[in-house]
Amino acid sequence: MNAPSGKRSGAEIPFDHARVDRLMEEAGIDVLVATSKHNVQYLLGGYKFIFFAAMDAIGHSRYLPVVIYEKGRPEHAAYIGNRMEGGEHHNNPFWTPAVHTATWGTMDAAGLAVEHLKTIGKADARIGIEPPFLPADAHGALQGLDGARLVDATSMLERMRALKTPEELEKLRMASELITDSMLAVFASQGPGSTKQEIVDALRREETNRGLTFEYALLTLGSSHNRAVSPQAWQPGEVMSLDSGGNYHGYIGDLCRMAVLGEPDRELQDLLAEVEAVQQAAFSKIAPGVLGGDMIAHAEAVLRASPSAAFTDFFAHGMGLITHEAPFLMTNHPVAYEGVDAARPLEAGMVLSVETTMLHPTRGFIKLEDTVAVKDGGYEMFGARGRGWNRGGS
Repeated sequence: MNAPSGKRSGAEIPFDHARVDRLMEEAGIDVLVATSKHNVQYLLGGYKFIFFAAMDAIGHSRYLPVVIYEKGRPEHAAYIGNRMEGGEHHNNPFWTPAVHTATWGTMDAAGLAVEHLKTIGKADARIGIEPPFLPADAHGALQGLDGARLVDATSMLERMRALKTPEELEKLRMASELITDSMLAVFASQGPGSTKQEIVDALRREETNRGLTFEYALLTLGSSHNRAVSPQAWQPGEVMSLDSGGNYHGYIGDLCRMAVLGEPDRELQDLLAEVEAVQQAAFSKIAPGVLGGDMIAHAEAVLRASPSAAFTDFFAHGMGLITHEAPFLMTNHPVAYEGVDAARPLEAGMVLSVETTMLHPTRGFIKLEDTVAVKDGGYEMFGARGRGWNRGGS
């Protein structure tokens, strides 16, 4: 193992390390040991090892990438990766001054992390870890450090990722635009008799052909509220709700658009207009300085006045490298976390998913979900096309 040189790597640090230092100080953390794929990717400036992109398991253990970052001392940073990542470092060197690509499992990675912490004199420090993303055996190895105090860094790392750089915003824009293009292509190509399985398969191809990594599709047809894939076929006059997530260079796009097989009747037009009114109410309150909870309250007030309020729901959440991240605006609605950011002002660079879902008893699942970036003076929508009734088989 190579000791740190005391000098920074020649590569530029790919994140605002002064801001990260402040967040670490507020959280009482001296040194970070990041082990989740998304935080490792963030701290490495977008890098993710393709070999383990789909599955972490290998042999009797699993892949465990580690970034170690000491507050105020980026020259002490290290990346610990798999043995096969030596070639990645050779081609595009990681920014961290120390790089250790000699692991095959969790205990290999934990052992190298412990050695590095000792080398930089932080074996007895307040070490920030990610409990949800730290295997039990690796956690045990870190606990064995004499005098160390393990601190949950999960919330601090979420704060770190909350404000997107222009480069991150562009990736989120691309993800949203490409998903929208893919969904519009599927609406146009699928018609009477197309099954849910065929429609999802078509969407997977469209997203993949556009350079996205397909993540998921939630699909309903007709009056059903069941979004799982099945042999159910699309029939004339029925609506389709298509909600999909696609990944562009690590960043998630997540949108929902509607289609109908035929022409939308007056009732369908009115129902989608109710959903749109709630969405627009939320958008009208998205701007730097507005409390997240005030945006939520305004949209919910418009929803309560809707004729379909009894079976309609509103939700908003942050997004970026993962589908639900800071800002956290609502508590257990429907995902189980606390709305800790409802009383905080929105900030430029945050990205929100805003969604209104109607479970109509006879017309089916009617929903719009949009991706919105908070910008100076207001907001910008990504992938904003196709928000009305799209025609199937057109």
